[in-house]
This record gives sequence, C-alpha cells and structure tokens, in this order.
Amino acid sequence: MRLIIRLIAQLVAIVVATLAATSLYVMIEAHRNVAAETAASADRVAFQLENLFWREILWRNSMRRDTVLPIPNWESLATLALVSPGVCISYAPAGEEPRRLCSRLEGVGAPAPDWFSRAYRGAFGPEAPETRPLTVRQPDTGAVVATADDDAAIRQAWSQISIVLRVAGAMALAIGLLAAIAIVRALAPTQHILDGLRRLEAGDFGRPIETGEQDEFGVIARAVNALAARLATTSAERIALTQRLFEVQEEERRALARDLHDEFGQCLTATLAFAASIEAGAGDRRDLADDARAISRTTKRMMATLRDALARLRSQELEELGLEKCLVQLVAGWNARPGARAAVHLDVQGDLSTLPGAVATSVFRIAQEGLTNAMRHGRPSDIRLRIACDGEIAMTIEDDAGGDPARVAASAGRGILGMRERVSALGGSLVIGRAAQGLRIDARIPLAAAGAAA
Repeated sequence: MRLIIRLIAQLVAIVVATLAATSLYVMIEAHRNVAAETAASADRVAFQLENLFWREILWRNSMRRDTVLPIPNWESLATLALVSPGVCISYAPAGEEPRRLCSRLEGVGAPAPDWFSRAYRGAFGPEAPETRPLTVRQPDTGAVVATADDDAAIRQAWSQISIVLRVAGAMALAIGLLAAIAIVRALAPTQHILDGLRRLEAGDFGRPIETGEQDEFGVIARAVNALAARLATTSAERIALTQRLFEVQEEERRALARDLHDEFGQCLTATLAFAASIEAGAGDRRDLADDARAISRTTKRMMATLRDALARLRSQELEELGLEKCLVQLVAGWNARPGARAAVHLDVQGDLSTLPGAVATSVFRIAQEGLTNAMRHGRPSDIRLRIACDGEIAMTIEDDAGGDPARVAASAGRGILGMRERVSALGGSLVIGRAAQGLRIDARIPLAAAGAAA
C-alpha cells in the first residue's frame, strides 16, 4: 500500500510540475504576444500616418509643418482600428505636445488577480515601448510611439493562462486519475505477495499466494509459493530432527543417570563406609580420625551433588509421578537448597496428566531451564512459575531481578537456545519480555501441534 501511495504522490508531483512549467511557458508566450501586438500596432499606425503625410503634401502642394497631418485627421476611428486592444499610440505633429490614443481594455480579457499581477510584473517588469519614425525622408516630422498598457498585458496573459490551465488542469486530473487507477490495478497483486511473505515470516507455510496473474507478479507469486513449500518441508524435517535429538538426549540422560548412580553412587557409598570404619578404628590417632571425618564430609558433599545431578538428568520420574508432581518437586528442591536467595512459587491450572510423554518431558525441561537461568543470571528474591493447560500450554516464568530482555533474547547461551528449540519443536512460540520488576518468559504451545509433533 505504501508503494502505491508513493507512486501516486510522485505522479501528482509530476502533474503539478508539468502544470507549473506550462503556466510559465504560457506566461512567457503571452508576454511575447503583447510585445508583438505592440510592435504590429506601431507598424500599422506608422504606415497609416505616413500615407496621410504624403497625401497632405500631394493634395495641398505645401511643405509647411503646421499643416502636415492635422490632429483631427490622425486621431480618428480609422487609426484606432489599427491599434490592438490594450495598446496606446502617442504622436506629436508639427512640434505640438504629444497626443495619446489608446484602445479599450475590455476586449483584452477579465482583470487578473492581484497575486498574478504581482508575479507578472516581478517576472517581466514594465512593457517596453515601440518607436517608429513617421517617414525616413523627413525625420523632423516626428515618430509614432506604441506602448502596451501594463494592465492590458497582464489581462491578456491571465486570459491565456486561465484557458490553458483549465484545459490542462482537466486533462491532468483525468490523466492522473486514470493513471492512479492503472497503478492500483497493476500493483494490486503486491499486497497478496506481501501478505504471503508475512505469513512465511510468521512460520505459516500452508497458505499459497493466489494472484491469478500471469505476468511478472505471477512469476514472483509462484516463486514464493515454491519457496514456502521448500521451507515447509525443511521446517518439518528440522522439527522432526530436533524432536529426535531431544529424545536421544533424554535417552542419554537416563543412561548417564544410571551410570552415575550405579558406579559413582556405589563408590561414594563405599568411600563413606571406609571413612566410618577408619574413624572407628583410629583409637588414639586423632589425626587419623580427623582425616576420616574430612573424607566423610567430602563424600557427603559429593553425594549431594550427585543427587542434584541425578535429579536433573532423570526423566523416568515423569512417567512414574506425572508432570505436576515433578514440577512440585522441582520447585521444592530450589526452595530447599541451603542459602537459597529466592523463593520459587508454582501455580498450575488445568489438567497436566493428559499430556503426551514427550510433551510433558519438554515442558518439564523448559521449566527446569527457565528456573536455572533465572537463578544463574540474576539475583532475584521472588520467582513465579505459572503453567496453564486449556487448549494450549501457557507457561510463564517471571522474576524480580531486573535485566534487559533484548540482551537476554540475543544471548548465545545454551539455556535460552534450548528452550526455544524445544518450544519450536512442539509448534509453539517463546517470547522474552519485561515484567513489573524483572524479566518474563512466555511460552505458548498449542496442544494440537504439540501432539502432532510428539
């Protein structure tokens, strides 16, 4: 739409510039016509008066200047008929005071507006007079001076410009409207193409672009549709691969948890038993007893760390206990940690027991990673985890530790990336925004898309 508006605005600018150039050209031509009419009037009147001059000489057989061209003879309707409208003729026969004969202004046109009069006078100034000698043989007989009246010149210019502007303006308006309609019709498919590209940007690859055109826009639409089909295939393959990678990851987590529990757990338990045996048999060897107690303390810390690692790695508890109980245990584990700085609150709405196993695992991992990120990258005092299940899974993790959402969203850390990948693999979306006092992570997973992905 903005392209159409920009093209129409350019078309209007071209039309206005063309009208302005046409007006300037007509004004210049009107000025030239006034000068030409003034010169023509001077030529005609000079020719007429020269004929009168020689007639007086021939008829009267006299060369007296006081009898040459008496005033009543040259100031006549016959002379006035030779003068163009708006032009004045002045002549002084026999050394008398110049007399002025002017044509009427009514035949020139209507008065021009003040702004046009000022513009015309500013552009061309006063009209130049045209002088013609009465006769070349008798220079003393005087000269005919023709001068265009300024108001007459302005009227004539305004009359011509008014006609041209009315005609040109009507033509420009018609051409502009027709061109605008043609532009709108020609560029109408661009809106469909833009809507299709926006759908592609939003991840909707299933709606092709329908233009019904066979020109260049049709070629573009078909190319975009082909691109959408390839993107849909690639996206489906990527989602399937991501889902499979998460499944493999969960399998590796379970295998690693078993190995840690079976190997390291037994070794740590044996080490703790050996340390207790050494402490019991130390007798008077206090140094030996102290070393045994130190080994016991270290072993207990290692066992606690191992239990935490096993709690993060194991996922079979989701199948045994269910997602909601595992979330309760997750929150309780964070609150029970020694020296916990933040209180974690859980709010569950809806029935989470109907979720498929893979979806429940992903939801649990997203919540687990979200809480870990909130604890690791800030110093919150209050964290709230909300999960609602009603047609979609809506998860919100909100803290009060401040922070910049843009910086967190652009972070290259594996935590945010893993959360995005899990949500995307289930056909959902994840948004990082600002909360009242900190950051807010919103994850939306449609159950239909999540079930299909699972």
